[in-house]
Amino acid sequence: MESQMTTLSAGILLFLIMDPLGNIPLFLSLLKDVPPKRRRRVMVRELLIALGVLLAFLFGGQYFLRLLQLKQESISIAGGIVLFLIGIRMVFPPADGSGIFGKAGGGEPFIVPMAIPGVAGPSAMAALLLLTNTQPGRTADWTIALLLAWLASSLILLSATYLFRWLGESVLTALERVMGMLLIALSVQMFMAGVASFLHMNV
Repeated sequence: MESQMTTLSAGILLFLIMDPLGNIPLFLSLLKDVPPKRRRRVMVRELLIALGVLLAFLFGGQYFLRLLQLKQESISIAGGIVLFLIGIRMVFPPADGSGIFGKAGGGEPFIVPMAIPGVAGPSAMAALLLLTNTQPGRTADWTIALLLAWLASSLILLSATYLFRWLGESVLTALERVMGMLLIALSVQMFMAGVASFLHMNV
């Protein structure tokens, strides 16, 4: 990830990766069998779990990379590929309508799939690892970016019922396609930056 990455742009990137608009149908389908009085409580619990997982990756990312002896270029290229695949599935969802995270299970959801990978997915974790590895001295900035992205996603998901009624499924689908295209563009840029850095390193 380039050195010009700002706190705001990092927050936007994480927000796009979390894909709250695309998660609205998933969350609604998972909560349809949960008593109405418990739905908001369950959503808040899952969102807080997701935040805790993402913060753990943010603060422990550098140690994780050192443990696995991974280089910045590898993370950049791998992150670009993961984001590209997620973006492709957002633009061209599966024919069975299961969404980008698979089919929903029955019963009250716990951690999977709402918290992980619904909000704290592998692409978000990869992005945080990449941020902390490329610019480790800006952990406070990345924390702010993560909190802003999580807060915006949480507000949208907590308003899922109203947004689904107000905007309708077709509008939400169109917005998810747009977010998917932006994510694809960001993934290509991340991939190219990793390849360029790798080639420069080996020249």
